[in-house]
Amino acid sequence: MLLSKVLGVIVIARNGDRYNYYQDPYNYAASNTETTALGEVESHGLGAQIRSTYFDSKSPSYIEGIRSDLVDNNEVKVRVKAGVEGTVVFDSAIALLQGLFPPSPNNKIVLANETTVVAPLGGYQYVPVETVEPGNDRSLESWTDCPAFEKHIKSFYASDDFKKKSQEAQPFFKAAKDYVFGRPTTLENAWNIYDFINSELTHNRTYAHRLPPTLIEQARHWANYHESGVFSDPEINAVGNIAGRTILHTILSSLERISFNGDPLQFMLIQTTYQPFISLFSQTGIAKDRPEYAGIPDYSSALAIELRRGSPPDVRDFVRLRFKNGTSGFWEDVHAFGHRADIPLTEFIYRAENAAITSNQQWKQICSSRGVLSTFADNTGVLNYFASESAFTFAYAFVGLLALYTVLKVIKKSRAEARRVRLEGAEVSEVVINYGSVAAPHPISPSSASRSSWYLSGHPGHMPQNSTTYYGEAALDSERALIAKYYPEQPRWIL
Repeated sequence: MLLSKVLGVIVIARNGDRYNYYQDPYNYAASNTETTALGEVESHGLGAQIRSTYFDSKSPSYIEGIRSDLVDNNEVKVRVKAGVEGTVVFDSAIALLQGLFPPSPNNKIVLANETTVVAPLGGYQYVPVETVEPGNDRSLESWTDCPAFEKHIKSFYASDDFKKKSQEAQPFFKAAKDYVFGRPTTLENAWNIYDFINSELTHNRTYAHRLPPTLIEQARHWANYHESGVFSDPEINAVGNIAGRTILHTILSSLERISFNGDPLQFMLIQTTYQPFISLFSQTGIAKDRPEYAGIPDYSSALAIELRRGSPPDVRDFVRLRFKNGTSGFWEDVHAFGHRADIPLTEFIYRAENAAITSNQQWKQICSSRGVLSTFADNTGVLNYFASESAFTFAYAFVGLLALYTVLKVIKKSRAEARRVRLEGAEVSEVVINYGSVAAPHPISPSSASRSSWYLSGHPGHMPQNSTTYYGEAALDSERALIAKYYPEQPRWIL
């Protein structure tokens, strides 16, 4: 598809040269390290090559319509891994961006008083960078603190093939013992052996003069075997490919954004370490077709994922993969999923989306140490999780929650009792029968007795209208007794 035009590009770049650092061969916890001036130069050179390939209007791979003189932050997005090797990766990203968007005198502003101000350093371009910390986002470092991945590593070490290779590697480890200064010379530690020898060979002149020939090549060979076994898996959605599975979500979502005409995104840079390269080449079948890409990529290597639109009559969107291994290499086409040319975008998404890990919650479930298995249906995209917890575990959890609920209820009730107002003295005092307007408090005069009573007929205390009897104290007592029988006693609270 030579006449296709480039709509956008996603570049996955490895960091540049750094000093030696250590990774635990069983869980990949790592020590600190620092970048070098050589590494910054390598990354800067990679940025310049990306610029000449995708931001030069004369290039056949020019991204159609992208601004090339100054960076447009709506068209460009940068994500940087901030986990292990964090400062090295960040420094590499900044150096790469300096090569990709060099200082320009056009980076200026004219003020209201007609003064022209050019940005510092001759028009330096400041490109926003999104750092991706593993504590918040596992998309760029998913293999650390993952019990399921640690189990995968142990299974690899216990495999028959690993044991066989370990025996084959013994001559090398015996020869390298005097040049690694006490570091364990085992196949499990192959990556650390290679990284130390390579770092010393690059930065230590005395060491470089004394290192026997072919020792670095042998160290690289066994490190490639080790890392390929750790960061790959025969199944695209297996935990061994977890470094590629988490970055796939960023790749697929970015491709969808680029293909949508209403989204301005055209270029995505993902600055990371070597692990995702191994997993992605395994998942897409590139490592099977090109075994030389099954191992560790060189410093400042890059994988470009281009989204291209075909020419009539086939105007579909296609994906083209191009890989550049280190600073001395050149861009080379590599093909995914058995294709020998560009793959349609729809097919690429269909084949890859079921393996993508799209959230931290999904990552936690897959990495669970309690035996949670994740299986992806190849054609339906349905994710099923099967837990190995026993019924007793759930029963114990239920009983514990019930006991906790009961204790909380008791505490709440006791606090309510403590807040209740208690009055001094007896709770109930004298019972008052007299309701005031119902029972007359004073003797009734003869004149008032002749008036009609407002009491209803038959009501206790009802007096006939023709009665002229004088009511004394005895009569009043008798009336109160009748009223008391009709009206129930009501307590009066004394405060």
